[in-house]
Amino acid sequence: MDFNLKKLTSDAGVFFTRAVQFTEEKLGSAEKTELDTHLENLIARADCTKNWTEKIFRQTEVLLQPNPSARIEEFFYEKLDKKIPSRTTNGELLGQYMLDAAKDFGPGTPYGSTLITVGEYQSRLGGAEREFLQTSAINFLTPLRNFLEGDWRTISKERRLLENRRLDLDICKARVKKAKQAEAKAALWSEEVDKAEQELRVAQTEFDRQAEVTRLLLEGISSTHVNHLRCLHEFVEAQATYYAQCHQYMQELQKELSSANSNTYPNSFASNANPSTSATCPSPVSSATLPGVSPPCLASTSTPGIAREPSGPLKIQDVQQPSTGHRKAKVLYDYDAHDTSELSLLADELITVYTVPGMDPDWLVGERGNQKGKVPVTYLELLS
Repeated sequence: MDFNLKKLTSDAGVFFTRAVQFTEEKLGSAEKTELDTHLENLIARADCTKNWTEKIFRQTEVLLQPNPSARIEEFFYEKLDKKIPSRTTNGELLGQYMLDAAKDFGPGTPYGSTLITVGEYQSRLGGAEREFLQTSAINFLTPLRNFLEGDWRTISKERRLLENRRLDLDICKARVKKAKQAEAKAALWSEEVDKAEQELRVAQTEFDRQAEVTRLLLEGISSTHVNHLRCLHEFVEAQATYYAQCHQYMQELQKELSSANSNTYPNSFASNANPSTSATCPSPVSSATLPGVSPPCLASTSTPGIAREPSGPLKIQDVQQPSTGHRKAKVLYDYDAHDTSELSLLADELITVYTVPGMDPDWLVGERGNQKGKVPVTYLELLS
């Protein structure tokens, strides 16, 4: 008990002496031993590495798990050395909802069968996301965390020890200086000078040894950069694989929906599940599948009775021949007119359409009240 008390008292005295030395250095009333330039550069580089690694780690966590509550839960599971519970991804959850809804609506109905198709692909997207999250956590987040919680803690500990050794060294230098000043006044103090110089030699040895240990650890930051570079490549590779899978699944889904849509609306000649996202040329099926027939916006031959601008579209007001075959048509999809010769359409509305002799068969003239313009056949369902 007495030994522990003495040690506690001694440690408190050392701490107080170091605190006094540190304060006097900050106030400029005490000299400070400066580290060599190489070691200072290593420390600055290590601090920079730690700060940016921490920011990249935290933001990657946010990217992979945007839910703060889930991140906190995962943190506690890691600290307790327990397995993190498996979570259903948003894509998998949405897919399951769609499959359940299809059962209630009827798998044989158009809406129900489409829900099944889309739900299955949403589940696949969710599975791809799960695999991406797991791969990124293992190959990228874990190495960054290991550096921050392992290597950096060791470096920080040795740096604190180096700072203490430096303070002890400067304290011994100050003692030697005071002892020599006292020796100049009285020869009786020579013994104190020898003692102070001995303590200085010991402090200098311990400081040099600790500086070397710290230097070796800091130089290992270069290998840390190499390791993190490899992990970064693996993270990008996992991202590329994930997005490629998502792109493939969405292309397959669009093809299935397009095929199902053609079977559901055989009179619409639809070949695109979402024609509103097409380019300026609608690319109707009749033009794409028949050899030698060009889409209306690419046709370059002139037609008798129809006036065309040298590089512009057909203008309805330039039609010189009478119209034929007036009938009603239901609009299947929204369509935005690309110029003044065309008529914009809204899905499910009814318009009057008719043909003009010599006009491209993939287009009709549509009327809605006083509005008139060209409309693509592929966007219409002709009514009898």
